[in-house]
Amino acid sequence: MTDAEYPNIWMRPERPARGPKPAYSRAQITEAAIRVADAEGIEAATMRRIAAEIGAGAMSLYRYVPGRDDLVALMADHLMGEIDVEGVPSGDWRADLTRYADGTRAMWLRHPWIASVQRALPGFGPNQMRLIERAMGVLDPHVSIDENLSLLGILNGYVETAAREEVSSAEEVRRSGLTAAEWMARSAPYIRRLLESGEYPIFTKIVLEARQPHLSHDDQYRYGLERVLDCIAAALPASLRDKTPTRDETADSTCVVCGDPVPEPSTGRPRKYCSRACRQRAYRARKETAPRE
Repeated sequence: MTDAEYPNIWMRPERPARGPKPAYSRAQITEAAIRVADAEGIEAATMRRIAAEIGAGAMSLYRYVPGRDDLVALMADHLMGEIDVEGVPSGDWRADLTRYADGTRAMWLRHPWIASVQRALPGFGPNQMRLIERAMGVLDPHVSIDENLSLLGILNGYVETAAREEVSSAEEVRRSGLTAAEWMARSAPYIRRLLESGEYPIFTKIVLEARQPHLSHDDQYRYGLERVLDCIAAALPASLRDKTPTRDETADSTCVVCGDPVPEPSTGRPRKYCSRACRQRAYRARKETAPRE
């Protein structure tokens, strides 16, 4: 087959049937491209830059990788290989999907440039195929293949959205030089004016009552993930669902300020804060943004 006859990089032989042994492997080129992208951004991962990274001539790389789209496909599939799903399915669907989700999020945060190259059309590389078999194998015994696709799509959508928000937040902090706390302090006068207007009751409730904005990125992600898993549980057969405790049945609440666990009291109303210090921090925050008399 000629180069034009290979529909994708996975059908193209890594080394020709005849001729000298290649000086480099696809893996070496892919790993060099990822190092460049991690350090300098995906735009910097050009054939010329990668060639310099491994000490080769720029044009020589085209003998191994025909074009940039193929290179990006190799890079993306390599990252999917970082997601540890060894031993999945294990028989515990919730633990398996949690592990898969956590691994996917961790990969995105290690390589934030993946947000700019993630494609709607799958590449079906070897690592992606491994993930499909492992992750979808978790629910395969319990739901139809169409239901499985929908439920994994919901999970993947949540994880990708959460990771994108974290990546965007980190980039905004880098660009502006302001931390989230500093941005809130700068915005406080305007937020106070919005509250005082009385025109935004839901926004007022978010500012004065919501706990999620006070959680760390990790705890915000965990809070949402557990609820996505609860939704998946609702779609499973009753016999399996009844054996699966939800977050609310197994976990203590978390502090609305720092996100640390707050043990449920034996009597009385549930607590919102893990300590007196966090209670005082919440009071000061409400006082700063509350409408003035």
